[in-house]
Amino acid sequence: MQRNSGKMTSAEMTRQVSEEVVSSRKSNDIYICNFNMSSLPPNWKFCISVAGIFILYICYGALQEAIFSANDLRSYSLFLSLYQFGIYSLLSLFELRAQGYLLFNSWIHLYAVIAALTLGSIAFSNASVGFLNYPTQVIFKCCKMIPVLLGGVIIQGKRYSVYEVTAVILMTFGLICFTLVDVSIQPKFTLSGVFLVSLALCCDGALGNFQEVIMKKYVRSNTEILFYSYSVGFCLLATVLTISGNLLPSFYFFNDHALQTYGYGFIFSLSGYFGVQFVLCLVHSHGALTAVTVTTFRKAVTITLSFIMFEKPFSQGYIWSSLLVVLGLYLNLYNKNRSTWNTTILNKLKLFHLIKSDTKSILSV
Repeated sequence: MQRNSGKMTSAEMTRQVSEEVVSSRKSNDIYICNFNMSSLPPNWKFCISVAGIFILYICYGALQEAIFSANDLRSYSLFLSLYQFGIYSLLSLFELRAQGYLLFNSWIHLYAVIAALTLGSIAFSNASVGFLNYPTQVIFKCCKMIPVLLGGVIIQGKRYSVYEVTAVILMTFGLICFTLVDVSIQPKFTLSGVFLVSLALCCDGALGNFQEVIMKKYVRSNTEILFYSYSVGFCLLATVLTISGNLLPSFYFFNDHALQTYGYGFIFSLSGYFGVQFVLCLVHSHGALTAVTVTTFRKAVTITLSFIMFEKPFSQGYIWSSLLVVLGLYLNLYNKNRSTWNTTILNKLKLFHLIKSDTKSILSV
């Protein structure tokens, strides 16, 4: 083999330095705001993560609903997403610089696909709040597994187990019931909100599958992916708003309602950005089951506060429909951790003398 004696290009040097920085961090390190939480005791990490998730995401949900309740943002929701993407881009850039990462755009075409899907997910989700009862929007957003499963079949040709299919059926039935309750008690129910949040879910499903495909080939930091996703998405959205002629009208509208738009939107964006990091920290330190339990309870609190803070009709049908969705979530989680859960359940049954101690397994499938 002949060794290339030429000098490395600047792009190659940038990539090599960036990869050295990535590899210098241990895979089990947990960072929030560039602070390494790996050295903290498990109980401290749990308490900090749970507190961050509840405070930030409850703030996120309350501000999102407040922004759309205070003003009719249906015509200007894309500008809110543009503002949100701009803040996310700056935050991720600052974080990359603080961590010592060097940026290069060798895979910009891949990031463009992720950016378009991320843009669709957030933009459609924000727009749906202007048309949809907020608790209904939260329930729909709980069901990302549905488009993820469909996207896995279409994009990656995956096959799924009976548990996963059953979980999707339960979630779908729960969504239908929740929507029917909305139709029966909401005076101004419109299918536009359901359509928009469904588009957001479809983007979520495709996004997760494309990220999985890309991550199998390339190893990059989450922050770098976030930066390119939001910065490219910002450029795409700015182009769409300019071509459609809505950029300046939206800008003037936001200026006329600066506190309810720029002010609330800034805190709303900060809450969303850092909330994701606390969720990832909890998943990393205590596993998916704990994270799903905490986030599900957080969503229940968010829905409850929505009914308390923002006047809207209530029906017990919301509760039963939500339970179907939660059951689907945990059935999917059980499928992913079946052996561990079976062992735990079996040990508990033996502990309380509900089965004989020499019983090997009654849950193995």
